[in-house]
Amino acid sequence: MRILLVEDDDRTSKYISNGLISSGHTADVLNDGRDALSLGVREVYDVAIVDRMLPGLDGLSLVRGLRAAGTKTPIIFLTSMSGVDDRVEGLDAGADDYLAKPFAFSELLARVNALGRRPPITQEKSKLKVADLDLDLFRRLAKRGETTIELLPREFALLELLMRNEGRVLTKTMLLERIWNFNFDPLSTVVETHISRLRAKIDKPFEVQLLHTIRNTGYSMHGPR
Repeated sequence: MRILLVEDDDRTSKYISNGLISSGHTADVLNDGRDALSLGVREVYDVAIVDRMLPGLDGLSLVRGLRAAGTKTPIIFLTSMSGVDDRVEGLDAGADDYLAKPFAFSELLARVNALGRRPPITQEKSKLKVADLDLDLFRRLAKRGETTIELLPREFALLELLMRNEGRVLTKTMLLERIWNFNFDPLSTVVETHISRLRAKIDKPFEVQLLHTIRNTGYSMHGPR
């Protein structure tokens, strides 16, 4: 799933984003409420995790703004404001769930997955397709034609990101930031290694290549042109 995480504490945001990525999800991380409102209205997410105390725009105002703009993304508040009135206020603002800090990541992940299993708002959110390659985001299933492809969590997340950006070139830096939560490291070969493994599963057994290397630039997913 594609998840929006809005958390201004760096240590907490890294802990959560690393856990989400290790579980096979992709995470866009922001620490400012105004930036999150702009991105949340513009982009499609499967789930959003939002802190209440944020710079720029507080969490309650952020959620109200998203709902006022017609955004239907399931939202879970993750906050140290744990009183009954706080929870009621958060849910009344438009959140779907509320989890108090301190928290266990396993519980947060279970709640995120539960929200993600709700009936999809649009077909685009539940399935991705490039040529004859299909990706079912909720069943975590990849198929090319009638052939089921077994993917590890990071391979699934990488393929999801590439398919969501069909026809666009994604640089190594972009992939490191979105899939591994790394800053650019010119010596790292993690992207090349995972691209090679992914290509071996989704391309090499088939006649038509879908995953393309753009020399000195990055990678792109698209069908025959």
